[in-house]
Amino acid sequence: MEFLKDYDVTIQYHPGKANVVEDALSRKAMSIGSSCSWASQKEVRATFIEEIKAKQFEDDNLNELKKKTAIGKSQETTLDAEGVLNFKGRICVPRVDDLIQKLLAESHGSRYSIHPGVTKMYRDLNRIYWWLGMKKDIAEFVAKCQNCQQVKYEHQRHAGLLQRMSIPEWKWEMIAMDFMVGLPKTLGKFDSIWVVVDRLTK
Repeated sequence: MEFLKDYDVTIQYHPGKANVVEDALSRKAMSIGSSCSWASQKEVRATFIEEIKAKQFEDDNLNELKKKTAIGKSQETTLDAEGVLNFKGRICVPRVDDLIQKLLAESHGSRYSIHPGVTKMYRDLNRIYWWLGMKKDIAEFVAKCQNCQQVKYEHQRHAGLLQRMSIPEWKWEMIAMDFMVGLPKTLGKFDSIWVVVDRLTK
């Protein structure tokens, strides 16, 4: 910012999905821990997509969706030029040959993803892929990840030491009250009970 302050500059944000043409920054290799590039990430994604396309119609549920799409009975699914089934513009992933588990493992534990949580992982995958029960599968996968459980960070302020309540010296010095409501009206017109408990004698 010190360098730019002498110039008449306007900084504009350009969303990733609007960046159709790859520029020099998009092709630049980015290191996270060990050498890992944008190109390798794209290559892995392309490999998964080709595998999904090849095995897509081994799944009976996706075959049914394909038939409905072909006759115009499904509004949300489409078939592209290659005959690949898409749900709202996302590739439908079949439940065959542990393909979903491989996809989850790659997007969660690879060097360029660094163990995202359930929400981020779902958002990242949801942009490209779709399958039935996607959110549940991702939540279960992250819950089973040992690294995530060991380094789980608590986002709440620490409560500190618990403060012990003083013990009353006499009966009825300290009482607690509560109401039990919504009871069946078998005893006349009343459906509630007022409960008073002495803390010392219970």
